[in-house]
Amino acid sequence: MSKAIPYYRVSTDRQGKSGLGLEAQQRSVRDFATASRFELLSEFIEVESGSRDKRPILRKALKQCRQDGAILLIAKIDRLARDVAFVSSLMKSKVKFVAVDLPNANDLMIHIMAAFAEYERRQISVRTKEAMAAAKKQGRSFGNYGKVILSARNRNNADLFALSLAPTIKRLNSKGLLSVRSIVDELNREHILTYRKGKHRWHLQTVHQLLKRIENLTLNT
Repeated sequence: MSKAIPYYRVSTDRQGKSGLGLEAQQRSVRDFATASRFELLSEFIEVESGSRDKRPILRKALKQCRQDGAILLIAKIDRLARDVAFVSSLMKSKVKFVAVDLPNANDLMIHIMAAFAEYERRQISVRTKEAMAAAKKQGRSFGNYGKVILSARNRNNADLFALSLAPTIKRLNSKGLLSVRSIVDELNREHILTYRKGKHRWHLQTVHQLLKRIENLTLNT
């Protein structure tokens, strides 16, 4: 049985609102470890902003991985970092890591995910500044533009989620599951979470929207 060290990253201001807070990350990692026959060792929890690269707990986790000959196990790739350079430096280390949402991802896919996460962060920043400038120009309070910013954030998050599931959809297609109905059934059978993390059941409409979003992202990249 291979050894794995769980690493969880949460931020105090967003954990309660996130669909992948600490408890959800732990559940996802533990379920994956059981299915993949990983022996979980001591877990490491980092309370840190996703935009910062200095993570002392991560360094400790990596050191422990080296000592125990274990891999680093995380729930989602964007829990690890939202910076391409940071992911690159981690990948150059001698510690192997697995993201539960992309367990079979190669180095290229991980780079793509990290790049998209960084892009998402920058787009939110750009739209926030644009909304603030528009509010100031029209003499309105910034609060009136909250819906605009929230919409932009949700759209970017939905794109990132769709991209993270692209390898899963490709895997299902390779098994001959091409219809929306067959994909719905298999996603539910494998207990793969939906975008609305509290809802675990996929439906025809949600899978159709997912496939369409993946198609659009693929065409635009």
